[in-house]
Amino acid sequence: MKKAYIINTEIISPLGFSVQENYESLVNGLSGVKQIDNYNYSNRSFYGAQIPEKKLEKAFKDLSANSEKYTKLEKMLLLAVAKVLDKNPNLDLKKTAVIISTTKGNIDALDRNNPFPKERAKLFESAKQLQAFFKLPQTPIVLSNACISGGLAIAVGKKLINHQNYEHAIVVGGDILSKFTVSGFSSFQALDTKVCAPFCKQRNGINLGEAAACVLLNAKPTAAELISIEGEATANDANHISGPSRTGDGLFKSIQNALKEAKLTSSEIDFISAHGTATLYNDEMEAKAFSRANLQETPLHSLKAHYGHTLGASALLETVISVECMKRNQLLPNFNFTQKGTSKKLNIITQLKQKSLKNVLKTASGFGGCNFAMLLKKHSA
Repeated sequence: MKKAYIINTEIISPLGFSVQENYESLVNGLSGVKQIDNYNYSNRSFYGAQIPEKKLEKAFKDLSANSEKYTKLEKMLLLAVAKVLDKNPNLDLKKTAVIISTTKGNIDALDRNNPFPKERAKLFESAKQLQAFFKLPQTPIVLSNACISGGLAIAVGKKLINHQNYEHAIVVGGDILSKFTVSGFSSFQALDTKVCAPFCKQRNGINLGEAAACVLLNAKPTAAELISIEGEATANDANHISGPSRTGDGLFKSIQNALKEAKLTSSEIDFISAHGTATLYNDEMEAKAFSRANLQETPLHSLKAHYGHTLGASALLETVISVECMKRNQLLPNFNFTQKGTSKKLNIITQLKQKSLKNVLKTASGFGGCNFAMLLKKHSA
């Protein structure tokens, strides 16, 4: 069975339009989360992370002269994929699976004053736009499974390579701020009135954000230092349509199964990139799952206070940053954390540290009780 290696990565976010720019922002303790006053989203101020329209337009005009043909989300996705393809000009697209992860896609097309037809809100419409733009031989797969979508899309790409269907997989994910998502999370009273604080005693809810991220998976190693997807698993805790399990059952089971596939033990995990939404219930659930998996001493962070919750892009974006951490052997701090806020012990990273990173765990959880865990492993050629 073939392995799947992560070869290239890209990010389009409020913190930058490259992995390098994003990582430097994180090292410097910058957050893309700001107070937003925009009646297109809400009749009240809220905190979120928004990509500047002018910056996006400028970047996209270097890619296409027909900017008006594409929605904001499509521009973000196209830019991310184009950057990866530019690094791989000889990529055989006939042997390449293309997978899109998103939760709500072009949901803003349903708004009354949106210039695009309502038909554009259908998720497969974005896939058709990508196919036409890059002249792909087949329509991309669209994957939408709440907030584990980005991680699950990587897992699907891995499986397609493992079973020799494809030599490569381009996995791209994105979501945008919209009236639908802001009003939805507001109705749950789940939005914090300041920059969110994952795993902190003072946490009080999420910030929403928008971003796109992309990874290229390959069946063959192409660099001196390689990162492979060693194991991944999903499990549903069947607890509630929006509330996580109170005992962490689904996430614990996902972690156990991912470890089993990777042939690793908890003691071999060097770092955890957690979901960490900063809601009272999510962070507590994760803490219980990590404790049950004997990971309470493993260094851990969440990136939600930097990016907000980018929904279908979040697990993908956070995987990209995890890969960069592995390359640099660095632990990034859990931004905006001041005091332990979960009943179970966690080893929250509070300062930038150097540490040799070989095995990294990425987790995600979402509405409907879905949970995801993935093990990344660094190899030297």
